[in-house]
Amino acid sequence: MTKRNILITGGAGFIGSHVVRLFVNKYPSYLIVNLDKLTYAGNLENLKDVENKSNYHFAKGDILDVEFLYEVFKKHDIDGVIHLAAESHVDRSLHNPVEFASTNIIGTLNLLSAAQASWHSNYQGKVFYHISTDEVYGSAEHGIFFTEQTPIDPRSPYSASKASSDHFVNAYNNSYGLPTLISRCSNNYGPYHFPEKLIPLMINNILNSKSLPVYGKGENVRDWLFVEDHARAIDAIFHGGTSGQVYNIGGNNEWRNIDLVNFLCHTMDHKLGREEGTSARLITYVKDRPGHDLRYAIDASKLISETGWRPQVSFEVGLEMTVEWYLANQEWLRHVTSGEYLQYYAKMYQSS
Repeated sequence: MTKRNILITGGAGFIGSHVVRLFVNKYPSYLIVNLDKLTYAGNLENLKDVENKSNYHFAKGDILDVEFLYEVFKKHDIDGVIHLAAESHVDRSLHNPVEFASTNIIGTLNLLSAAQASWHSNYQGKVFYHISTDEVYGSAEHGIFFTEQTPIDPRSPYSASKASSDHFVNAYNNSYGLPTLISRCSNNYGPYHFPEKLIPLMINNILNSKSLPVYGKGENVRDWLFVEDHARAIDAIFHGGTSGQVYNIGGNNEWRNIDLVNFLCHTMDHKLGREEGTSARLITYVKDRPGHDLRYAIDASKLISETGWRPQVSFEVGLEMTVEWYLANQEWLRHVTSGEYLQYYAKMYQSS
């Protein structure tokens, strides 16, 4: 079997942990090095089921530490990178845009430089795969879908930082010949999702009978994809993507926020044995955030035609699986929502 040494950054985070788990289990001949700073959203409890596998190694560190990155590349003879490490929450970026620029732009540039230097322009068999976001495209008009040719139009500090890092990745491909890949995915949901994001936030609040904060009138539309389907797409692109190309990943599954919250309330009432409508009465409308994009919608036909990937988990099934996981893992939920999270929550979701 092929032997590879793959560096996955941000592998203790939500999406990253699912990618690490997939690669560790699917490719026993690969060494998977998980590099994570372990900030509030990174949690090694997410990977307890693979932490003792012989082909898994954890390296605690920061992508802003250039010397550390060079050491990791040299020590483990890295020949592939899947770069997920990022500050990723729009709300937080509005309060600290400099931190987002530092991690998402400079951190990515550090990784690109480390890969280029370590591979000495001998790029045969090498891959630098950068995980971006559909938010770099801005807001989509009704009936319009983002393709890989859609102009970049970021509207938040978060999406601006990701768009900038995309440009650096493309620049290293064009200027130095570094073999790169970029993917831009729609909203993910599933187990191990930190509860600052919509679905786990609502699940946690329903469990604790707290108000369910919905921005504006809840009319913003998002395309939702089960996180394990995203991990499978990353696998398909890493192994089958064309160097220098961008791939959109989406679920073809658009929901208005308010409709999603109501559906989640219905699901939670059923699972918890509560009277129908109990959770929906907790919905509270709060002041909309600045620059809130109305709609994201992905056209993933390029990925489907080139790799054969398609989503395998329907939204109804995926949401039920997600709810059941959080109900079965309430200790994990309590652990990650202590301390700093409580201060953040109080600041972000004051009623208007």
